[in-house]
Amino acid sequence: MQLKKATRKAVKLKLNLSAPSGAGKTYSALRMGYGLVGDWTKIAVIDTENGSASLYSHLGDFNVIDLEPPFTPERYVQAINACIDAGMELVIIDSSSHEWATLVQENDVLAQTSFKGNSWAAWSKSNLRHDLFVNTVLHSPVHIITCTRSKTETVQEGGKIKKLGMKDQQRDGWEYELTVSLEIDRDTHFATPSKDRTQLFEGQQPFMITEATGKMIRDWCDSGLSEKQVAISEMEVVQSIDDLKTVWSKYKSLQTDADFVKIKDQRKSELSEPQENNVKPIKKEGAA
Repeated sequence: MQLKKATRKAVKLKLNLSAPSGAGKTYSALRMGYGLVGDWTKIAVIDTENGSASLYSHLGDFNVIDLEPPFTPERYVQAINACIDAGMELVIIDSSSHEWATLVQENDVLAQTSFKGNSWAAWSKSNLRHDLFVNTVLHSPVHIITCTRSKTETVQEGGKIKKLGMKDQQRDGWEYELTVSLEIDRDTHFATPSKDRTQLFEGQQPFMITEATGKMIRDWCDSGLSEKQVAISEMEVVQSIDDLKTVWSKYKSLQTDADFVKIKDQRKSELSEPQENNVKPIKKEGAA
């Protein structure tokens, strides 16, 4: 356990677009994505919306995985990993709502078959599957934009219908897992933030998502320390060989980097010297 100064790392974007059907989630995600990455061939869409992403193929040469039912968490994870293995820099998941809807249905079946109809108890297993999907999104080494369907929540008060706002068709709190969550209005197509760790959108007027939005977010993502800078700074402050080994094992992608290896060897030598200097020579029997 080590106390250290907080530093912001360069990060990969994890952003959600929430809107009713027809509000322009796919189109907005693609335009933002191009601004973020700057290369259509490095963008992949995991499409669960009956090929809707391909309707925008005129925008550029992006890639598509047409995901077919069943829309299980495991199949989403498989698709994300396939995109990463193919060298994509941005993955658009359109939409993640199918993952949650499928899991709810399968949990009901699990409750009937294994938990005597107790759906609450069945979630002890189903939540683990959803957490696998969430953690894959959050910890993937690429930018990810997820799209979720939403619907207007209404209540009846005094004989009148009152709108309470939008509710995502995902597990409650999904938008708070991510770096940024934007809601797109069905009529105006303007976006407003519901969660914004970047502080780029909070307090701003509703806006149209364009390539410029992606470029602005890219600048924010790149403004922190690189992974290499963070790794080297951690190595420079470790106080033991065991701590050095921990840092080394954490950054597997840098273990072939000459600078990283050099710093590791230098720190290993420095941390070993005191131990070597403290070793006392063994006296021979009979010696003074």
